[in-house]
Amino acid sequence: MGKILVIGCGGVASVAIHKICQNDSVFDEMMIASRTVSKCDALKTKLDGGKVKIQTAQVDADDTAALVELIRSYHPDVVLNLALPYQDLTIMDACLETGTHYIDTANYEPKDTAKFEYKWQWAYHDRFREKGITALLGSGFDPGVTGVFTAYALKHHFDEIHEIDILDANAGDHGYPFATNFNPEINIREVTANGSYWQDGRWVETEPMEIKRVYDFPEIGPKDMYLLHHEEIESLAKNVPGIKRIRFFMTFGQSYLTHLKCLENVGMTSIEPIMYEGRPIIPLQFLKAVLPDPASLGPRTVGKTNIGCIFKGIKDGKEKTYYIYNVCDHQECYREVGSQAISYTTGVPAMIGAMLVMNGKWRKPGVFNVEEFDPDPFMDALNIWGLPWQESFSPEIVD
Repeated sequence: MGKILVIGCGGVASVAIHKICQNDSVFDEMMIASRTVSKCDALKTKLDGGKVKIQTAQVDADDTAALVELIRSYHPDVVLNLALPYQDLTIMDACLETGTHYIDTANYEPKDTAKFEYKWQWAYHDRFREKGITALLGSGFDPGVTGVFTAYALKHHFDEIHEIDILDANAGDHGYPFATNFNPEINIREVTANGSYWQDGRWVETEPMEIKRVYDFPEIGPKDMYLLHHEEIESLAKNVPGIKRIRFFMTFGQSYLTHLKCLENVGMTSIEPIMYEGRPIIPLQFLKAVLPDPASLGPRTVGKTNIGCIFKGIKDGKEKTYYIYNVCDHQECYREVGSQAISYTTGVPAMIGAMLVMNGKWRKPGVFNVEEFDPDPFMDALNIWGLPWQESFSPEIVD
């Protein structure tokens, strides 16, 4: 039993907090902290009355000193960072100073460059090791479960994995002409960036949305998907021996792409400041303010997601293919925790990662990605906590 500090109170945090309350055999106390404490208080009111004792606090996650003060006053066993990727390093600094285990779901991204990679967080490894604390990076779904799927495949089904295709399909319909299923600023920065994939020991860069494939997803059907850069490619390229190629594909409908191209053409997706009425504003941040809040999409979103990995490699000297995936229903997620499946598929693994660090099953000094731990406890927990996985030994292969 232990105490957890959750920083952030958006859609993903709401799911993780619901799941922490359900998992009262591991967590008995929780603090929810955010810049907007009213959101934390509303969630506490909704969830109070169970076995997990909930407190709330206001904190600016950009302020390391304030984070240190909060951690020292509350004394959590672990800190679960569900704030923005820009704030990973300030929260890691606070955990380092206070000697507290750290978990997040997305790697650090500087506000001014839209460049997300692990080098800034991996640079903390020696300091976390010397302090005797664990930093678990990327415990969401992608990154997160996709890394655990890879470790599981390598442990149980392959002697060597040579190729990985990560496929992320969302067949949900929220009824809006244009909206994003998670933080609009992060989502749009991600999909308008150049694509890239790992092949033969080097990065191959592509234009945004340059590479398109159609894939027939189980329980969803055929969908257009596009090659993107995604952070787990970087960690898997480092941690999977013998890997030759890793690609990441995400599905997008034509309406989404048409709206996005129009917004991009008129400069609304830019992160460069412009002057408006005598003061600088970031167009993308303004766009975020006028788009629907992803947390509001739950009651109106219908359909399913399918996220998984297709592996090609060698087992006992023979070539083998293997596909492992999860299908998640938007409406079922909303009925359970009041959120759509995009938040659910990230929030549940965030709780699981925190649980495994808390109970010591995934705990060693330093900074690690999820695929560097034994996958079996995480895989078992996915089936228990709402993200059951399925597998195929003769999948359709992406060309």
